[in-house]
Amino acid sequence: MAGERVDVNFRKYPDTKHWHYDLASLGEDEYGHWLWGPAGTPVERGDEGLKPLERAMVKLVSRDWWAPIWFASGEPEVYVDIIAPAVWEDGRVKMIDLDLDVIRRRDGSVDIDDEDEFAEHQVSLQYPQELIDGALAATERVRGMLARNDEPFATIGPARLAEAIALGGRPPIG
Repeated sequence: MAGERVDVNFRKYPDTKHWHYDLASLGEDEYGHWLWGPAGTPVERGDEGLKPLERAMVKLVSRDWWAPIWFASGEPEVYVDIIAPAVWEDGRVKMIDLDLDVIRRRDGSVDIDDEDEFAEHQVSLQYPQELIDGALAATERVRGMLARNDEPFATIGPARLAEAIALGGRPPIG
């Protein structure tokens, strides 16, 4: 439901801390569940302690193998984490980060990041073949979507970001 607090629990395979933060819900649509946080939102990476989010962002938790973030300023414009499909439970979304990221910069260029980490973790973390196949397929699908500027990357994500920014500096968490 829009405005509700969502505990975002990003993990590394099989189940170790990666990123953790609370965002506010903007609601759901055919693309998935939209979340947002203003600049200053506390975020934690692993055991590094809390740090403030440097810029406002909107995150889409898709029903697929990817979770993009749109940033209000700076680079990149869109950063898409390739994930095992998210699991929702009691105001929390848990995602397993599968290393690969697809990035679109503000000049329109699209790159795939962390392919070396993905290759290394296939061996060291013993990724199951279904995770490898799902991650690779999602990476190519998202790369194409970003390059073609397909939705939700064309207008929907930026509109959701504008909606969040219009809400002001604090998320409407009830």
